[in-house]
Amino acid sequence: MKRSPQAATASTASTPDSRHEIDELLKMLIYLYTENRRVTKALAARASLTGPQLTVVKMLEHMGDLSLSELSDAIRAQNSTVTGIIDRMEREGIVERVRSTDDRRVVRIHLTEKGSKLAREIPIEPIGIFHSAMETLNPQEIRDAVRFAAKVTARFRAIIKRDFPNLGEEGKEEEP
Repeated sequence: MKRSPQAATASTASTPDSRHEIDELLKMLIYLYTENRRVTKALAARASLTGPQLTVVKMLEHMGDLSLSELSDAIRAQNSTVTGIIDRMEREGIVERVRSTDDRRVVRIHLTEKGSKLAREIPIEPIGIFHSAMETLNPQEIRDAVRFAAKVTARFRAIIKRDFPNLGEEGKEEEP
């Protein structure tokens, strides 16, 4: 018999104190998520970009040219979604598609001069703020945070897989 995600959470929170601490942690995670989206949107608007476009610009700035599949994996979006983002950015002269000289089947996404200029004008990306905040932790705190995040992520994925077996990783219903 399947348990609901709430039941799974409640069964591991055995005391009122631990339930309160879980609620506090969830508030913090929601704050980080929503604040990250707000900052992304504000920084993107300054450059006349959308949030996803800003993410692509900064990712290409740091990682260099990427294939559509690599970019899709990196931003956790479907190829069709990323294709739409890239199409609009290409029309605006921010990126260009460049066919690989090694394998003509491979097309890489490349920042144009305009895209590189935009990337330089946006001094920090929202993920950089997380990075800066985490750099203030000592090495043991970082190791503990990584172990904690890995454990919660694994359990989260297991609950999703168990309770929503037809839901793909990106939130798309899969065919049964």
